Amino acid sequence: MFPLDVFMTYTLACLLLVISPGPDNLLAVGRGLSQGKLAATISGISSGAGILFHVLAATFGLTLLIQTSELAFYAVKIVGAGYLIWLGIKALRARRLFSVASAQQQSLQAIFSTGFLSAALNPKPGLFVLAFVPQFVNPSLGSVSLQMMGYGVWFAVLTAIGFSLMGVFSAQLSGWLQNKPKLVAGLNIGAGVTFVASGLAVAFMKQR
Repeated sequence: MFPLDVFMTYTLACLLLVISPGPDNLLAVGRGLSQGKLAATISGISSGAGILFHVLAATFGLTLLIQTSELAFYAVKIVGAGYLIWLGIKALRARRLFSVASAQQQSLQAIFSTGFLSAALNPKPGLFVLAFVPQFVNPSLGSVSLQMMGYGVWFAVLTAIGFSLMGVFSAQLSGWLQNKPKLVAGLNIGAGVTFVASGLAVAFMKQR
């Protein structure tokens, strides 16, 4: 059902997507710097869970509904854009997403919910999954739904592992960044701008 050559090509494409800078891997990196390896891992897993939500939605038709229903599309778009912009403004105001100083520790539940909602409320991954994953599906090899699920779950797993590793690695840099407050401030500003820009990109998305 999953030819090795196709699966390897798909895996490479997924890895390239995972390492591309975006709000979700920035969350994992920020958690790693401010709260350590466990928080970074939870943040990465939560992003993978958000991708899995989109995979399930795409497989069972919700993403198709968003793609074809103008009302559903704009409802999801407004919520997702608003959440990303809110995260960006919060990061710009607090300047503590990337922090190597002592900061108020957030619960693992809060870290998970923030990462999950950031991924799940953003309609772009859902529309991407719907457009990307089917390119690797071959109806002659078996159930299309099972293939969609298989490829999609693998994408979610790679996302969770990749983001977690980014966050864990960033935790190792906290000591090095301790004496570089300007760099940390720049990272916080960059993260906030990335969130706001991602939210605006979602807001101006057009239904296809």
